[in-house]
Amino acid sequence: MYVYIVRRLIQTIPVLLGVTILVFSMMHLVPGNPAQIIAGESASPTQVAAMEERLGLNDPLPVQYFSYIGNAITGDLGNSIRSGNAVSAEIGSRIMVTVELALYSTFLSIFMGLIAGVISATKRYTFTDAAIMIIALFGLSMPNFWLGLMLVQYFSLPPLSWFPVTGWGTFSHAVLPVITLGTAGAAIIARMTRSSMLDVINQDYIRTARAKGVKERYIIYKHALRNALIPVVTVVGLQFGALLGGTVVIEQVFAINGLGRLVIEAISARDFPVVQGSVLVIALMFVAVNLMVDLSYRFLNKRIELD
Repeated sequence: MYVYIVRRLIQTIPVLLGVTILVFSMMHLVPGNPAQIIAGESASPTQVAAMEERLGLNDPLPVQYFSYIGNAITGDLGNSIRSGNAVSAEIGSRIMVTVELALYSTFLSIFMGLIAGVISATKRYTFTDAAIMIIALFGLSMPNFWLGLMLVQYFSLPPLSWFPVTGWGTFSHAVLPVITLGTAGAAIIARMTRSSMLDVINQDYIRTARAKGVKERYIIYKHALRNALIPVVTVVGLQFGALLGGTVVIEQVFAINGLGRLVIEAISARDFPVVQGSVLVIALMFVAVNLMVDLSYRFLNKRIELD
């Protein structure tokens, strides 16, 4: 297993390099001059040129890129063009909010999705099965920003006013954003769980367990569900990784000061170091989540070999 982990970590190097090259190139293709933004609209060409020199924007693009990579390897992501603060400090002040939002949303997705999927599979071709799948399809089809706005309209504004409209930090602040992000994930997990459970409950060992008189609940949750979880775990890992980089819209809707909102602000200000550092951190977390998902296969099924 240790050899597998080391090999996977080595394989992430070209992935991360590709991410940095893509983001670096896209940021320099975006119209606008960060030196002009910092110096102000009324700044003279001389002042703008001096600002570009101070920021290192006059260097050729390959020089800028390799300088950034060299510093990033040592843990130095540079300083924000906009605020002058270290990029690591800017990201550190926001990242836990996004991680918490992604974790809570994932937990909600797993809880709702597994229950709905198991019920749907055990009551297949019934009204309950059809109703759950229709609801799952509806949850999957809704744009999350629209759902967030609807939740705010009905539960944050008068006459109910149950939850705050914006912010983060308390349970009441988390309810609506988590429901908004967790709904689509729950729908995907429910559909995957149903499909995987239907494959498993038709296996010979399940029929043998029933023939021996084992209780149906024990068969479903001890034997069938555990073996059906492998494809579900894959979906959960992908969902969590996607949420880490996909909370941008919801953070804007609910005015949550997370990493996604930091990226939007940095893009607007053409703050190259913050954008590049944020995307690099998100990519690292995504790779770590995928590695943990792969390792979890071994714990769910001892017969699976990691190679």
